[in-house]
Amino acid sequence: MSASLRELKERNRSVKATQKITRAMELIAASRITKAQATARATVPYTQALNDAAAAVAAHTDFKHPLTREREMRSGRSAMLVVTSDRGLAGPYTTNVIKTAERLRQTLLSEGREVETYVVGRKGIAYYTYRKRKLTNQWEGFSDKSTFEDADPIATELLDRFMAEPEDGGVDEIHVVYTRFESMLVQEARARRVFPLEVVRNGGSNGPTALYTIEPSPYEVLNTLLNLYARHRIHYYLMQAAASELASKQRAMKAATDNAQELIGSLTRQANQARQAKITQEITEIVGGASALAEDEE
Repeated sequence: MSASLRELKERNRSVKATQKITRAMELIAASRITKAQATARATVPYTQALNDAAAAVAAHTDFKHPLTREREMRSGRSAMLVVTSDRGLAGPYTTNVIKTAERLRQTLLSEGREVETYVVGRKGIAYYTYRKRKLTNQWEGFSDKSTFEDADPIATELLDRFMAEPEDGGVDEIHVVYTRFESMLVQEARARRVFPLEVVRNGGSNGPTALYTIEPSPYEVLNTLLNLYARHRIHYYLMQAAASELASKQRAMKAATDNAQELIGSLTRQANQARQAKITQEITEIVGGASALAEDEE
């Protein structure tokens, strides 16, 4: 019985140590979510301004930019960027993204398209590497704290592949699979086609349209705006994914902390029962010994 009591105490200490770690990770994730949300919200005015400017230029010229023009199936290739996490302990976050990516991949393959895969995050890289899937390119180290400097090389490579000719390895369309942050409790894995772009004026106002003088030329202005817009969209998806990863990690760590507390309570009760049983056994042995001595004296 003493060995069992000792084992229960050791397990209790071990669970308490684990609980301290999960609680610390929960608090760290919670503190970083606020910053990630603020960063994502701060980009909304910039996004709206870019969208309105691009829509205004496009409305005042007949020029069709390659980024916005629907293409025929020239190369038969589609690119897919999958945004996962660098670390684990984030619940079903990466699993949901990969499931969505697999569904998109099967849809594209059923359409007779060749799929080129780009991955952000060590977990996604490990998934495709283990299954011996070819990755066109991969990035890691910033899944939960992405910046524009992290997003820029990704956007540059995707834009270059989209603008390239089919014989030079160009692709007809590019999709991004990421997790959208809806709330602290809801994060949704989504697949979005980002190229070719669809530029839409925000607000849907029927009022008078402003007059613009476009310099140096509609082509150069639209080209600059759309490149900025495309790069910002990739950055936006990475920021949404970062906030979603942190929220998922906080929930997972809170659940682990709560489960640890329940286990600690269960182990404490078992230890108390074991201790009481040991005390009862010792009292019984003492009483039995005293009774035996009394009988010998008689």
